[in-house]
Amino acid sequence: MIVSQNGTLETTPEKMFGTTSKIFRAQESGDWKHIPVEPYKKESQTYRGMTRRELVGKRGEKTSFHLRYFEIEKGGYSTYEHHQHEHVVYITKGTGEVRLGCRYMTVGVGDVVYVGPDDAHQFLNPNSDEPFGFLCVVDAVRDRPREVDGEGFCEICE
Repeated sequence: MIVSQNGTLETTPEKMFGTTSKIFRAQESGDWKHIPVEPYKKESQTYRGMTRRELVGKRGEKTSFHLRYFEIEKGGYSTYEHHQHEHVVYITKGTGEVRLGCRYMTVGVGDVVYVGPDDAHQFLNPNSDEPFGFLCVVDAVRDRPREVDGEGFCEICE
């Protein structure tokens, strides 16, 4: 960390790693300083128009959780998947849809989505011209997501 001329703390690229306290400043563009935009997943046909930013948990922090930011462009969607770990999503930009089992629900800024263990889920931006963005809190140690073929079993809908 360094103290800038206006007295604020700034994270420098060399201080991004490890357990040192740090601040990643939000930029007018909606990104964060020194946080790269990454592909959502390895190349796959199961998603479209989606990016991720690893905010906390990828650079040596010892938290029991990771904080990630995802953004979906118009017409984009995440993989329809399920896994044993829970996660919480907080919508920060635009409107979109969350698919929980067989149900599609519209969500917008300020909404919180809890995804329970093994519940099939997907995030979509079917109509909005604005990107659909959300923060996602997930366990640091977690199982790998598994794609859902078709509707799949869903306690939410059964």
